Amino acid sequence: MASQETATHKYVYDFAEGNKDLKDLLGGKGANLAEMTNLGLPVPPGFTITTEACKTYLATGTEPPELADQIATHLAALEREMGRRLGDPADPLLVSVRSGAKFSMPGMMETVLNVGLNDESVVGLARQAEAAGTAGAERFAWDSYRRLIQMFGKTVCNVPGEEFEHALEGAKRAKGTSDDLGLDATDLRALVDAYKTIFVKHTGRDFPQSPREQLDLAIKAVFESWNAERAVLYRRQERIPADLGTAVNVVAMVFGNLGPDSGTGVAFTRDPASGAQGIYGDYLANAQGEDVVAGIRNTVPLQELERINKPAYDELLGIMARLEEHYQDLCDIEFTIERGKLWMLQTRVGKRTAAAAFIIAAQLVDEGLIDLDEALHRVNGDQLAQLMFPRFKVEHDIEPIARGIAASPGAAVGRAVFDGKRAVELAGQGERVILVRRETNPDDLPGMIAAQGVLTSRGGKTSHAAVVARGMGKTCVCGADALDVDVPGRKFTVAGQVVAEGDVISIDGTTGKVYLGEVPVWPSEVVRYFEGTIDPERSGDPLVSAVHRIMSHADQRRRLAVRANADTGEDAARARRFGAQGIGLCRTEHMFLGDRRELVERLILARDDAEREAALAALLPLQRADFVEIFREMDGQAVTVRLIDPPLHEFLPPLEQLAVNVAVAQERGEDVAKEEALLAAVRRMHEQNPMLGLRGVRLGLVVPGLFAMQVRAIVEAAVECAKGGGNPRPEIMVPLVGAVQELETVRAEAEKIIAEVTRERAVEVLIGTMIEVPRAALTAGQIAEAAEFFSFGTNDLTQMGWGFSRDDVEGAFFWRYLELGIFGISPFESMDRDGVGRLVRIATEEGRATRPGLKLGICGEHGGDPESVHFFHEVGLDYVSCSPFRVPVARLEAGRAVVEATGSDSR
Repeated sequence: MASQETATHKYVYDFAEGNKDLKDLLGGKGANLAEMTNLGLPVPPGFTITTEACKTYLATGTEPPELADQIATHLAALEREMGRRLGDPADPLLVSVRSGAKFSMPGMMETVLNVGLNDESVVGLARQAEAAGTAGAERFAWDSYRRLIQMFGKTVCNVPGEEFEHALEGAKRAKGTSDDLGLDATDLRALVDAYKTIFVKHTGRDFPQSPREQLDLAIKAVFESWNAERAVLYRRQERIPADLGTAVNVVAMVFGNLGPDSGTGVAFTRDPASGAQGIYGDYLANAQGEDVVAGIRNTVPLQELERINKPAYDELLGIMARLEEHYQDLCDIEFTIERGKLWMLQTRVGKRTAAAAFIIAAQLVDEGLIDLDEALHRVNGDQLAQLMFPRFKVEHDIEPIARGIAASPGAAVGRAVFDGKRAVELAGQGERVILVRRETNPDDLPGMIAAQGVLTSRGGKTSHAAVVARGMGKTCVCGADALDVDVPGRKFTVAGQVVAEGDVISIDGTTGKVYLGEVPVWPSEVVRYFEGTIDPERSGDPLVSAVHRIMSHADQRRRLAVRANADTGEDAARARRFGAQGIGLCRTEHMFLGDRRELVERLILARDDAEREAALAALLPLQRADFVEIFREMDGQAVTVRLIDPPLHEFLPPLEQLAVNVAVAQERGEDVAKEEALLAAVRRMHEQNPMLGLRGVRLGLVVPGLFAMQVRAIVEAAVECAKGGGNPRPEIMVPLVGAVQELETVRAEAEKIIAEVTRERAVEVLIGTMIEVPRAALTAGQIAEAAEFFSFGTNDLTQMGWGFSRDDVEGAFFWRYLELGIFGISPFESMDRDGVGRLVRIATEEGRATRPGLKLGICGEHGGDPESVHFFHEVGLDYVSCSPFRVPVARLEAGRAVVEATGSDSR
């Protein structure tokens, strides 16, 4: 048979044939099961069906023709190794069928346990357990069978899971117990019959009795779960490619529900919430794995296993240490104990909070397991941004109404809601919400994404809510068991106090505390570090220390400079504290707001050159003062000032509002001469599509003296600062240029002003342009003849490149484009490398071909997006510019871009 597999495409691999580096083919779970097998760890035998088989099935609707025979061959080998046949009535082999994609997607795809059980083999399983000395063998067998029907029905045949849950709750009520362990074999046999009835009701057929049919249907269900709504949503949230597919792992069952000497658990080699070293995890006796992850029964801390089964506990600790040393990272481990024997069911590099990511990376450097390049590789800008969020300011007289497990840190405030759909609905209306559940399941994912935080009354640090929330950087408190959550009633009760839907609650994912009402917040310690109010060497805070070390290394490694978008001296000072190396975008239109609107009105209503020049003369000293303040704050650093960009009528009241005001005033007989003049001006300047109208360079060419006034203000401010001993470095940026002739015209006028103003005190002033019109990108070689720098305005370049009006399309249809996979993420959030990115590449290459020393930067919102920073490094820009708050993120990602470009071989 081996030769036949060699002659055809190989779709199935025994665990002994793989390793951890085959994640693309075997998925993360399969690759790591293979790795643990090769390490000699106690892994139940099994095999993996590759992601290629899944992709073929999803593309064609049928399995590859070779797959059925290859599964049969590997199943027969598994049966020989175990000495049992799948579903044998006398001595059955049972298997689990588990998903496993390249990237961890906890709870998003399907798992079916106990495959091979039927009406006959359940009796054989009971005899098998009894022969092994298991107390309650018959109960164990029927418990395993009801679990199979429930999981198979929901996963494979889309039977509503609530019906099975209601039947289970009914059986427990009838028995007078709140715990499923209170149901005996007779109760469970009756529950199996009830489950079968539910199955027939929804599928129109009996529960399948053929073990091989069960296996085949379960494998197909796992394949199909790759495109389940929750999996698609999770991939979109985590930016996981949609074309990877999932592997399927078929593993011999080991049972944690055989009695008190059996159990199941999840362990972390370090605390995934804080990064602290120690023993972390949950254990549940007499249970199967889904009981722990689902949070259906509250677990005990992993340390309790030492008292329950010390040999297994000691063996587990040894394996945990070995795996962390082998993977050189925090490991997340699932295990089962069957009659006292430990079995390893999964390991993976564990998801962790943002704080834990930085702390663990620094710890591993100190332990000599990784170097600083690898530490930099293991954190990211999204995590750093999470650490800059505020935390609760809790006064002494504020008492929590409940305490749970601190599952994912942060401070979240919002209105309590009790189902995911309601969370999405209210969040869409601008409300902040906290999703409250007994326990979450994968169907709650949209609500978890929409909510500020998640609160559950059941589960621990390894429950579905905790794992998913940590992965998303969402605040989460789990296992607050004092809460009596009434989902149908849309309320929870705690200590006699009722909290209804819509009531505001605050949850602290760092302490596990839950508060009624809104709790004020403090700025984060990381923000205080960036602002210079905390000394990282003396703070004693392991997070601040870790961030400082990794950021310092990122600054040493990065090639890209990082500037800030700042329009005031205050913004410039904040940006500099955050590590900005200049200003990449100073928007002058923001300087015309507030009290200065009247001067803009005078400019617009000017009836002749004299009135227009008077208005400009009044604006000049105000603009000059603004620039002096900014140049002083950024002394010694480049400041790129964009000349006015938006149409002038944007500084006036809206047309509709003016028309109503004039009509009302006329009705009252008031003097409306000024308002009528404004209304006439607004009507005259009204445009159907202002984004493509009289703005930017066009405005400067049409309104005499406007750009000249701004250039003079910039240069006079620079000369004033230079005379005071400063080192101003102004750069004048002309917006919306589409043809080199536009820039040449503006440049000629600007150079005359610069020469005049700098006659007594020399100041170097660069003149360049924004590349935000596709034609400018395509003619960059020509434009570079008149420009000393380009700054890519990626907001407008994306709008014009796609033909989108950003203000309209994001709410109108982007949701549908994301749903259909046309976008993996909005092109306004992260650079469209293939389209708009190609324009950036063309402009970079052709601009530098004309002017080799051309300075290149980007000042759109993409300058602070982690993925986009990597693209700009790859293209060869000199700097990125972003909002002050995003400067640390851009610094970190610029360093990571260098490390990742050099590849893992150098790390």
